[in-house]
Amino acid sequence: QVQLEESGGGSVQAGGSLRLSCSASGYTMGRNCMAWYRQAPGLERESVAIVDSQGRETYADSVQGRFAISKDNAKNTLYLQMNGLKPEDTATYTCAAGRRPEYCLSDSYWGQGIQVTVFT
Repeated sequence: QVQLEESGGGSVQAGGSLRLSCSASGYTMGRNCMAWYRQAPGLERESVAIVDSQGRETYADSVQGRFAISKDNAKNTLYLQMNGLKPEDTATYTCAAGRRPEYCLSDSYWGQGIQVTVFT
């Protein structure tokens, strides 16, 4: 049984920071692609940050310079550090884990999602 469990969400004032964690069980991150997605009410789900099999990071334009994705293979945990949060960052955040490095995220496991709310 593969499980991805997000934690670290909540409510924060604009300009503040949060660190999301995604703990994986029954799964080895290794060189697999890992990512964070988010979806706000009325909007499409979007990719926020991706780390590929070589450890390279890519970000959505909207979060570039403010968010940082990282993973700790020893702890089998994915992180998303979010700084300078804005109200438009309010969304449900979900982690994704690729099944095979070669295909990156074309076939992935998904967490249940966690709420992040940014208020003014």
